Amino acid sequence: MRDLFSLERWLPGLAALLQYQRAWLMPDLRAGLSVAAVALPVAIAYAELTGVGAIVGLYSCMLPMLVYALFGTSRQLIVGPDAATCAVIAAVVTPLAAGDATRHWQLVMTMTAMTGCWCLIASRFKLGVLADFLSRPILMGLLNGVAITIMVGQLSKIFGFTFTERYLIERLANAIHYLTQTHLPTLAMSLIALVTLLLAKRFKPSWPSSMVAMVITAGLVWGLDLNQFHIATLGKVGSGLPAFQVPQFPPGLMRDLVLPALNLAMVSFVSMMLTARSFAAKNGYEIDADKEFRALGMANLASAVSQGFAISGADSRTAVNDANGGKSQLVSIIAAAVIAFITFYLTAPLQFIPTAALGVVLVMASLSLTDFRGLLALRHSDRSAFWLALITFVSVLTMGVIPGITLAVLLGLFQFLRNVMRPTDQLLGMDEEGVVRTLGDNEQAKAIPGILVYRFNSPLTYFNAPYFKRRVLALLVQDPHSPKCLVIDAVACFTHQDISVMTMIGELHKDLKRRGIHMVMAGRHGQMTHWLKQAGIRVGDEGILLYPDMYQALRMTRCYREPLFKHDEALTPASAVTPIPWPQDTTLPDAANLARPSEQEAGSVPA
Repeated sequence: MRDLFSLERWLPGLAALLQYQRAWLMPDLRAGLSVAAVALPVAIAYAELTGVGAIVGLYSCMLPMLVYALFGTSRQLIVGPDAATCAVIAAVVTPLAAGDATRHWQLVMTMTAMTGCWCLIASRFKLGVLADFLSRPILMGLLNGVAITIMVGQLSKIFGFTFTERYLIERLANAIHYLTQTHLPTLAMSLIALVTLLLAKRFKPSWPSSMVAMVITAGLVWGLDLNQFHIATLGKVGSGLPAFQVPQFPPGLMRDLVLPALNLAMVSFVSMMLTARSFAAKNGYEIDADKEFRALGMANLASAVSQGFAISGADSRTAVNDANGGKSQLVSIIAAAVIAFITFYLTAPLQFIPTAALGVVLVMASLSLTDFRGLLALRHSDRSAFWLALITFVSVLTMGVIPGITLAVLLGLFQFLRNVMRPTDQLLGMDEEGVVRTLGDNEQAKAIPGILVYRFNSPLTYFNAPYFKRRVLALLVQDPHSPKCLVIDAVACFTHQDISVMTMIGELHKDLKRRGIHMVMAGRHGQMTHWLKQAGIRVGDEGILLYPDMYQALRMTRCYREPLFKHDEALTPASAVTPIPWPQDTTLPDAANLARPSEQEAGSVPA
């Protein structure tokens, strides 16, 4: 049992395969062959996008797929080359390589290894929560921008000219000049590839349309000897295992890869988790974000060792897997074996594949990244999310992929800080049944005369403590009933000890005492007693009153003189607090209502 638990912890994919069911074999075999058929042409195209040889794209599929099958927790996810990751790598490495093909390849491998290391570090510190760090609107703007950048970049292969500018804006500014340099035979081959791909999608949707387009265009180049028209092709492609390389470039270049590798790890992981979670929800199981971080790191290290480039979760190949009924991680193993067989024995025909066809495949793959309809829909449903997405999108287009990703990460951080520093808050009241509810939206709840009940919907820490104090004082001034007692829901906001927060509480208590207002804390009785005493703040009759829950705080506070409830029954069993006499003319709540927890209702207090 202990061995099984250890295996599940470190190799969850292998643990799942040890419980394999024979009925899954045929669906997994069919899905594996289909995934290989889709992954092969895409890997070659992405290798061209990354700036390395076609064989490197195949290297980036085999070992990473096997490794993820052992370490991953998703049964459907297929890892491999991805348009966004390849665009990031190319944007970072191309200027550093300065035209040296060998250095370019080595820098790609080094950045891939760094990406894997960042993922393993994140997994070690259980940072799988970062899957939620880049909000969906930010990721939407990022992927839309990356897709446009890729598509414009592939126009040179489709039309047969060469860009001299590096950035998108400059390329678009000179678009007319470049179009006059169109190589007509190359454009004709691009049109043939496009028509073939669209027809295959239309009439044979179960076929790998990218593979069909590449086979037909390569067959035309070989059969009609179209090289005489100067149509660019892949040329001779190596085969067999990769030769081990020791990076031979100035060590200083590695400094230029550290932060881009961190950005790449973040974007790859977030993108992968979106795919993995959607298919896990569809198939009725859960995935572990921390283990997925580790699996992504191990897969990237495996890609670097096999001379490949960075990989991520591939949504299109995962969709192919799910559509063909794939049931387990065996699909990745089968697909990797098929690609390995082609890499070792069938690379010769690959030399006839025209680069124009690869450009068309990349453009069509990039279209799947775009979601302009969803971007525009945000304008009506959530304007702040729309502006976040739009700023990220424009930044990628104008500044480049790497600055755009950096800005996306910063926007995600700022969005988080804003929610923590300026959270929603609520005033609470009671309904006729004695249940604590949010005031405002709920007409049944009414304010308690003489008492202001406040909830702050964020953990209190040093950077939002001043805001908390300002809000409390402002609400006390705005209350027309001139409350003599402030009750704070300590459960919602006092989650950890912070000396800055305790200092603020001490100052707030002194301010309230001068105004003749009692300060009461409801919830976290033991922790709050310890923390306040450590900070030197008086607790009890002459200080802050502490109660185990909201109901006892409202029931026992001596500053209130009006009936709270329509019922009159005994108080709940005695707690660890010292009872304070309750006025004789006040009725009491029934025990059932006292035991009922406060409702966590949404809504903010008007400023």
